[in-house]
Amino acid sequence: MKDYFAHETAVLDEGCQIGKNTKIWHFTHVMSQAVVGENCVIGQNVMIANRVTLGNNVKVQNNVSVYEGVTCEDDVFLGPSMVFTNVINPRAFIERKLEFKQTLVRRGATIGANATILCGHTIGRYAMVGAGAVVTSDVSDYALVVGNPAQQIGWVSEYGHRLLFDETGSASCPESGQKYQLFDNQAKRIK
Repeated sequence: MKDYFAHETAVLDEGCQIGKNTKIWHFTHVMSQAVVGENCVIGQNVMIANRVTLGNNVKVQNNVSVYEGVTCEDDVFLGPSMVFTNVINPRAFIERKLEFKQTLVRRGATIGANATILCGHTIGRYAMVGAGAVVTSDVSDYALVVGNPAQQIGWVSEYGHRLLFDETGSASCPESGQKYQLFDNQAKRIK
């Protein structure tokens, strides 16, 4: 007996792994070697390719293709119609499946609607990629990046609020009260 929900129009290839309490909606395709964690929500018209791993509590909004080479850790949010790539120089007439680049989206990161993530990069823990951004390099933990190419314009808390660091390099989240510190131009949560 399955312990997840899949809409009747979803296609789940034999061999794929789907975690407990995950919901998979209309016209989604999960390929045979994909691994989807527990408590995930996979929206409409999503494709999850072979050798993709999604952690627990991942939310994939409508119209997203998660291509081979992508790993998303726990608590990642993939906004509507955002795009991953997996080849640096694709050509229709040249087979490059052996050249897929790995992309890692670390725990708690958010990728906004219509953003594009070029392959081979890491999106840091709790980072936020703004809607429509084009990521062409690694993104630091807690970084807020926007634009094309994406540029860092600040820092965000684990709750997704802008962090305003004082002259001592300290900041706190206005919602949670969590404390953060800048060390060598990297934000760290102080526990």
